Amino acid sequence: MKDILIITPPFTQLNTPYPASAYIKGFLNTKSISAFQIDLGIEVILELFSKEGLTQIFSSITHHPSPNIQRIYSLKDNYIKTIDVVIAFLQGKNPSLARQICSGNFLPEASRFAQLDDMEYAFGSMGLQDKAKHLATLYLEDLSDYIVECVDENFGFSRYAERLGRSANSFDELYEYLQKELTFIDEITLKILNKRIEEVQPKLICFSVPFPGNLYSAFRSAQFIKNNYTTIKIAMGGGFPNTELRELKDERVFEFFDFITLDDGELPLELLINHVFNSKPSEILGEAKRTFLLENNLVVYKNNATKSDYKQSEVGTPDYSDLLLDKYISVIEIANPMHSLWSDGRWNKLTMAHGCYWGKCTFCDISLDYIKLYEPIAAKILVDRMEELIAQTGENGFHFVDEAAPPALMREVALEIIKRKLVVTWWTNIRFEKSFTADLCLLLKESGCIAVSGGLEVASDRLLELIKKGVTVEQVAQVTRNFTESGIMVHAYLMYGYPTQTIQETVDSLEMVRQLFELGVIQSGFWHQFAMTAHSPVGMFPEEFGVIPEQNTITFANNDINFKDKTGINHDKFSFGLKKSLFNYMHGICFDYDLQDWFDFKIPKTKIPPDFIYNCLEKEQNFTTKPNAKIIWLGGNPQVEFFTKSKKGASWEMMKLTFHNKTQTFDISVNAEEGKWLVAILEQVSVHSDNKFTFAQIKADFEKQFDDFELFWFSKPIITLLKTQLLIL
Repeated sequence: MKDILIITPPFTQLNTPYPASAYIKGFLNTKSISAFQIDLGIEVILELFSKEGLTQIFSSITHHPSPNIQRIYSLKDNYIKTIDVVIAFLQGKNPSLARQICSGNFLPEASRFAQLDDMEYAFGSMGLQDKAKHLATLYLEDLSDYIVECVDENFGFSRYAERLGRSANSFDELYEYLQKELTFIDEITLKILNKRIEEVQPKLICFSVPFPGNLYSAFRSAQFIKNNYTTIKIAMGGGFPNTELRELKDERVFEFFDFITLDDGELPLELLINHVFNSKPSEILGEAKRTFLLENNLVVYKNNATKSDYKQSEVGTPDYSDLLLDKYISVIEIANPMHSLWSDGRWNKLTMAHGCYWGKCTFCDISLDYIKLYEPIAAKILVDRMEELIAQTGENGFHFVDEAAPPALMREVALEIIKRKLVVTWWTNIRFEKSFTADLCLLLKESGCIAVSGGLEVASDRLLELIKKGVTVEQVAQVTRNFTESGIMVHAYLMYGYPTQTIQETVDSLEMVRQLFELGVIQSGFWHQFAMTAHSPVGMFPEEFGVIPEQNTITFANNDINFKDKTGINHDKFSFGLKKSLFNYMHGICFDYDLQDWFDFKIPKTKIPPDFIYNCLEKEQNFTTKPNAKIIWLGGNPQVEFFTKSKKGASWEMMKLTFHNKTQTFDISVNAEEGKWLVAILEQVSVHSDNKFTFAQIKADFEKQFDDFELFWFSKPIITLLKTQLLIL
């Protein structure tokens, strides 16, 4: 038995838990409040995609099916026979099944497998396990098509009934849907939910609802609890209410939930727990933080608590206990190297900093606390939490889910990881800013960073300035080159249809993207069409950006806003061509195609020179070193050998230093006395040392014994070290 039950409703991810419930449970641990958490999504998926589940969905077809659905139904025995072993394989068990899957004639195949011919070149070099995962994913997607047509039109692996929650300004449609009979998915969900409630016996159930695709199931589950467990109180928090329910007015929502909280959930939940556990059932909530509730049949927003929100250092380490970590399934849906990180493998999720250190982008919800309030965590605390999670979960992969990870904190975290000799794999979201020098990227790679994603958005300097992105295309090219050359994969978020964007700018942006991929400085990308949100500068001040919003009465959700761009351009028509060209560029082909070839309507010629990105990368770097720059040595101690050098009758002692890194051996030769100083200083600036030396301190130390530090520092031997393991940060 536990006092609190925290639930993530269906559906979010197949491969890893959404972290919100683990964050909240970690906080409750610091308050000695007992809690149990469940990811209803993965539990429903595992019941649905099992022999018993498929037997039920294949029981009959009550309509005239499409040829594809008829084929799947005809092969039902093959699906029922293979489903359990395929799911086990995707859970990381029985890896030998990969050979049978790849050999053909094992999995039943329907329409999703028609993609294989198109994808053969993309997966040609793929490993056996990954190719089998992709084939198994297509097999599940065929079954998903069957479920959508024959069982439940709202089904989706990472969302459920999403259209009912996506910016539903009125609660009417969702409320009406909740009065209908339970769907097959509902019945599975509520059966599992009931079992968990009986086991846990909670006093308060908290639904964490991150996305519109979780909303319907949250309401359906809350409805079940209200009908069957009248003494249990129910709260909702998470990403969806934080962004969409800030203007909630419809009292019918509180037929399902007692409380809805906004923004950081720790303090609001603590106050709710105090109320639920220590008050009479009829007593009105007194002190609250950012909480909606019903009082006297009116929706009330209470934010009268005087206590401040908890600092990030006080909220504890996320706790993934209770979750079925060995049951999640890794899928490979599409041949996009970055997207595979989201869907393949299990990641411990952490945040380096609350909010965004930049906080200026005009398309972003920068007025909301989750972005507006920036608060980084000390690197030592963060790496402590990483070690705790490794011990708890047995997983050393981390996804830092920041809006944009701060470069200075990334540097300190990387140094701490290396110093503790941890072996971890991690990736995160960044801004492509000039702080990401070649040396910083090498340090991040050494600490286990494998990938970064960042917003290039519209590859146009005029629009980047309008967006207030704080970067230029030239800067993006140089930074992505630094990441790529260090061995870190780069994914770019790309945008089209930004207010006032012209057709010429869309075409020129595509040309920039083509060149970035052709030169290999970006490996992955995704185009999305601009969407106006209520809490972004564009949404709050539309007239400044040349857009005309649709004005609707808001009683329920409010985030995405329909609008008209005063330019009158139909940006929708660019979608297919932009995405098709990008798909090919990601696989290293079709760079010689004319941009016109991607579109079935006339577009203008690009005005971007064909060597624009190349010239950006060729620009000379600024080699001046700041006096306060940290000097870090990533290598070990060199082997030392003395020898004598003679010239024109004179001789002097030299030192040969031999260095070994993970991939090569190299040596340098320097004057013996300077060599002794160098060996000593490398030991002091080692990444494993507690000392932190700046460039100015090293220069001063050198000049105590020798003359002309610059002549030594920029000599060929030291340049050799600077190109390998001697970093200036």
